[in-house]
Amino acid sequence: MNNIRRFWSSSGFSSQFVRLGYRNYTHNYSSINNNNNNNSVSSSFLIHGIHVFQCPDAIGILAKLSDCIASKGGNILAADVFVPQNKRLFYSRTDFVFDHVKWPRLQMEEDFLKISKTFNAVRSILRVPAIDPKYRIAVLASNQDHCLIDSLHGWQDGRLPVDITCVISNHDRGPESEVIRFLERHGVPYHYLKTTAENKREGEILKLVQNTDFLVLASEFLRSYGKDIINIHHCLLPSFKGGNPSKQAFDAGVKLIGATSHFVTEGLDAGPIIEQMVERVSHRDDLQSFVQKSENLEKQCLSMAIRSYCELRVLPYEEKNTVVF
Repeated sequence: MNNIRRFWSSSGFSSQFVRLGYRNYTHNYSSINNNNNNNSVSSSFLIHGIHVFQCPDAIGILAKLSDCIASKGGNILAADVFVPQNKRLFYSRTDFVFDHVKWPRLQMEEDFLKISKTFNAVRSILRVPAIDPKYRIAVLASNQDHCLIDSLHGWQDGRLPVDITCVISNHDRGPESEVIRFLERHGVPYHYLKTTAENKREGEILKLVQNTDFLVLASEFLRSYGKDIINIHHCLLPSFKGGNPSKQAFDAGVKLIGATSHFVTEGLDAGPIIEQMVERVSHRDDLQSFVQKSENLEKQCLSMAIRSYCELRVLPYEEKNTVVF
């Protein structure tokens, strides 16, 4: 890694990569004390905000962002900055808490917009999870259930900060299947659309997902969708193509397995990577434990990718890369 850590100057940060603060902001805010003036802010007034910023690199960007939050009584809990070497690009993600009565949501948008105009930002996104609606997603599932079921349970128990609008599949699951019974209990529609090589049913799929924010588990690129699509695949590719790749890898004595979650693009399984996970296997694993480990990795990797996306941790970087804070 060529990341270089530098420190504050009078003009702010101009670093390759800087990470400040702490990550336990999801817990209770009992109080935030300022030792300089002995002020304390009651937890009842504080809610969590996230802001991501992308613009041409310049002097004083982080100082302006920090001042914007501090001048409204907000407190920064974590700040991540990335400036790629010799690229003159600036990326940042800031977690902060604020009093939404003293700093209303619309005013906050206007304040960050002013900074965007000052630095000619190409991306300035603000999210307040306690106020903003959850991301609406549709799940496009194949005949494999493990990632679909894990995503449904993650939505139900709150691990995934999304609302699932529907599940679409080219596999006709029976009325007694775990997936169908779960969806019926929670009022989520299931749409079976039989597809062929000649008819991908793209027009019908687009109608079903037109009110979503992004899609999950869709392996096919939907040219007319116009929003992000996240998919998962095992990391046995490209060595083990075709049917039953786990069996092929097991028979070949593979010692390291993994999963990759990525954005879907026109190239098959070639989109920018969001998350990757690996695990060792050995001669002690039989085929059942081998497959179970592989499926567990896929579930964990997809869940992490969805959460990272919803928490504004994923930013596009160049054509085939991502910044993941």
